[in-house]
Amino acid sequence: MAMVIFDRCQPEKCQQGACLAASACPHRLIKQEAPYGKPMFHPSTCQGCGDCARACPLKAVQIFRL
Repeated sequence: MAMVIFDRCQPEKCQQGACLAASACPHRLIKQEAPYGKPMFHPSTCQGCGDCARACPLKAVQIFRL
């Protein structure tokens, strides 16, 4: 399951405020309502593929195995 570490998440450092993790999720589970806004997602439906974690340049998304 993917988790956003909100202390590390800084959308203002992403290109045009667009969350790269959100655009990398093949299941579209991460949503960013507006540029520069913090992304939100549904961890209960996460498939754990890790694409979002690899895409985040700030390492604000981590994959946890349960």
